[in-house]
Amino acid sequence: MLIKRSEARAGKQRLAAAYAGLSAGGLDRRAFLKQAGLTGVGLSALGAIPLTTVRPAAAGPTNFAQPITRIKNICTHCSVGCTVTAEVQNGVWVGQEPSWDSPINRGTHCAKGAAIRELVHGDRRLKYPMKKVNGQWQRIDWDTALNEIADKLMAIRQASGPDAVFWLGSAKQSNEGAYLMRKFAAFWGTNNVDHQARICHSTTVAGVANTWGYGAMTNSYNDIRTSKTMIIMGGNPAEAHPVSLQHLLSGKEMNRANMIVIDPRFTRTAAHATEYVRIRPGTDIPVIWGMLWHIFQNGWEDKDFIRQRVYGMDDVRTEVAKWNPQEVERVTGVPEAQLRKVAETFAKEKPATLIWCMGATQHSVGTANVRAFCTLLLATGNVGGNGNGANIFRGHCNVQGATDVGLDVVTLPHYYGLDANAWRHWSRVWEVSYESMMARFDSPQMAETPGIPSTRYFDAVLLPKDQVQQRDNLKGMVVFGHGGNTVTRMPEVARGLEKLDLLVVADPVPTTFAVLANRQDNTYLLPICTQLECTGSRTASNRSLQWGEQIVKPIFESKNDYEAMYRFAGALDRAAERRNMAFRLQAECFKTYEIGPEGPTSESILKEMNRGALSTGYSGQSPERLKLHMANQEHFDLVTLRGKEGTPVAGEFYGLPWPCWGTPEMKHPGTHILYNTNLHVKEGGGTFRARFGVERNGVSLLAEGSYSKGSELTDGYPEFTTAVLQRLGWYDQLTEAEKAQIARQGGTASWATDLSAGIIRVAMEHGCVPYGNAKARANAWNLPDPVPVHREPIYTPRTDLIAQYPTLPDRRAFRLPHLGQSLQNRMPQVAPNFPIILSSGRLVEYEGGGEETRSNKWLAELQQDMFVEINPRDAAARNIRDGAWVLVQGPEMPRDKQVRVKALVTERVGPGVAWMPFHFAGWFMQEDQRSRYPQGSDPYVLGESVNTVTTYGYDPVTFMQETKVTLCQIRAA
Repeated sequence: MLIKRSEARAGKQRLAAAYAGLSAGGLDRRAFLKQAGLTGVGLSALGAIPLTTVRPAAAGPTNFAQPITRIKNICTHCSVGCTVTAEVQNGVWVGQEPSWDSPINRGTHCAKGAAIRELVHGDRRLKYPMKKVNGQWQRIDWDTALNEIADKLMAIRQASGPDAVFWLGSAKQSNEGAYLMRKFAAFWGTNNVDHQARICHSTTVAGVANTWGYGAMTNSYNDIRTSKTMIIMGGNPAEAHPVSLQHLLSGKEMNRANMIVIDPRFTRTAAHATEYVRIRPGTDIPVIWGMLWHIFQNGWEDKDFIRQRVYGMDDVRTEVAKWNPQEVERVTGVPEAQLRKVAETFAKEKPATLIWCMGATQHSVGTANVRAFCTLLLATGNVGGNGNGANIFRGHCNVQGATDVGLDVVTLPHYYGLDANAWRHWSRVWEVSYESMMARFDSPQMAETPGIPSTRYFDAVLLPKDQVQQRDNLKGMVVFGHGGNTVTRMPEVARGLEKLDLLVVADPVPTTFAVLANRQDNTYLLPICTQLECTGSRTASNRSLQWGEQIVKPIFESKNDYEAMYRFAGALDRAAERRNMAFRLQAECFKTYEIGPEGPTSESILKEMNRGALSTGYSGQSPERLKLHMANQEHFDLVTLRGKEGTPVAGEFYGLPWPCWGTPEMKHPGTHILYNTNLHVKEGGGTFRARFGVERNGVSLLAEGSYSKGSELTDGYPEFTTAVLQRLGWYDQLTEAEKAQIARQGGTASWATDLSAGIIRVAMEHGCVPYGNAKARANAWNLPDPVPVHREPIYTPRTDLIAQYPTLPDRRAFRLPHLGQSLQNRMPQVAPNFPIILSSGRLVEYEGGGEETRSNKWLAELQQDMFVEINPRDAAARNIRDGAWVLVQGPEMPRDKQVRVKALVTERVGPGVAWMPFHFAGWFMQEDQRSRYPQGSDPYVLGESVNTVTTYGYDPVTFMQETKVTLCQIRAA
């Protein structure tokens, strides 16, 4: 239940004054009604009040002498990218409206966006730095906190090496903040740095990038308005991305489009569907192959598209042939007639798009799921055009951008990887020597070794030292903007956190990290402001960058990410000096930036990113161009996202979606739709990326007779390098300055490492895409399953299918052991005691781990209880009534422990399936942890976390956790 409500003072104010108070954040709704005299009979008299007595709710405080300034920023919740227009008076945020000019949200907000001002006005924020002493929180100042933390970190580094510290960043950080944190970790000397994408769309990035070159959404929300068929599989945008639904439903109505929802649960999105297909959790690949079985059998595939632009489709045909309708129904539960209808619709009623989210990615076969989705798009020719493509709805407000800028254990910024060439490139950008960068690591080999992912950091603390492939276990952890309840196996998480020598949590609010473990000392909280209190860019799911201006100064003693990291670096340098260690971070890491009163400026960080981020085309979006777009939002077309003629943004796509090729001065318009051969590369056109060589086993990997509009090369071609330019006779079209830059880099370069961007410029002049023109891969030979195959979840109730469809064998990856078949083989003993499949997902009221949104008084009123959805048949068998308390237990929990939640008895889930939201924390196996929060900073709403119940299971390519399929038992409390 709601623990605390805003206090209301009795008073007899006019209705107008009550409105003003509400706009200024001074009253809650109950107090508003009380002060306005609208309780009881008063409500019936509302219609009698003259309209002239009432001021608009957005009026702000009563001091009208001060002017109101309107400032645009971006909602800090999901990845849709809604613009928030804040009204600021005398430095106080007094009102807000959803921007009517934004082509993304068009004057609309969801519940979270409408309540976003409370993130700044909220009284549950961390107000000042704190540390734990003998189990009690004590207030300290910033200098003391940073100096103490730095001393402890340098002690860990000296004893155990740089890899003994785990740096956990955030999809809530701006592009500049996330990039800076990845750079910070590089200068610390580790790849143990990660963020939320590991647990939401790392499998999307791996699967999509290994198919056609880039791991991102190919089209946009707006473009879905032109679709004739949309399949939503493993996504629930009605709750997870509510504003996006306006684009889907508009397309559905305008085009009479088919809206097909494939999901184990009848979601709020499914309520809008023209066809709903219920599947058994964990059977995405058999469903897709079942559709392709019908498509191949009937010749509905796009043969010309496959011949020209796809490699390895015959290998897919061989696997698909195994999935006849009878086998599909046996494994998935989907009837033949329904799946045939869906397959025919998707293949024939085009353009068709496939939309997915974490219901598809959070599996032990997550990368394979994504690859199967991409293969369906390729087989039907539904990628690279308007209204089709892979529309991947990402989670947090900047999870796309934070992934792009390399806040990740497997790559440097912008997907350059970790090999020596990648390090040399970024060393040039950062203006340091490659040798000095390698000296910061335990060895050059460790610099090229992927780090420990966020899904397994606690294992790296708890496992025996000889099982962790680095010098020592993890000893310290620094967390910026990440919830502690978002990873599976939380009983193990608590043990790992408790064993750490040092834990630092930097966040606007205390998170589960601060309270989950029974830590007594060496735990610090640093108050970080929200992205509404600083400037910077963020990247929406559709790859558009948007600039947010600072609405108000950071409240209380909070600081933005840039200043916190800058001061942190200085404290580390001083600590190293006291220990006579040859280590310097601040002067080297920050030397390329303009330093202002609040640390490095976001503009200078973005400009450095522009200089180095050639591989993804984050090079053309200068701060000036992004600010111009935000100032001219009304001049972009709603559907095409193109700037209208005669305006300052004419011809450019909104937010300059990447790739935006070359330097900002080249004025590339951005790429609205990836791989679209119908446009010139200078107008946003493209091809599939030549990322995997030019041939394999004697078979060409380059496109055949397919090329982008205006290309002088009318067939496939490799990625551009200085050598390719020379063979084509185009090398001398480089300017002398461009040649000089290449000479300084050693005389040779590729389009992705040429800091002059000259190779990109020359390629585009000839109508060619800098990254080449290849076929997409239906066979990705470098992955564990080159063609996706169905593998039963590790925790499956269908033990009869394990022998035929086993998970992968045990292996090692990401410096850790990875269990597979050895664990799955125990299921015949486990499943009878835990017969219900448990899945999890989102609510419209809350976001992510829920720390911020459950601390928001408006949102907290909307959903006050953690619950589990259970089918009436399963509820009746257990004597469970709707709304009653129940106990849920998972097979990896201690035998005497359960979580206590409310039951929602509903047909939304099928028999044998249960579902829980993942936004709750603060109770842990029936222990109330409210007293562990610093006084006055505990969220309004607490609840058990579903991830206390969830179990082991990881994708072998990315270590994505398996949250969508595990087992549980439910009993009446």
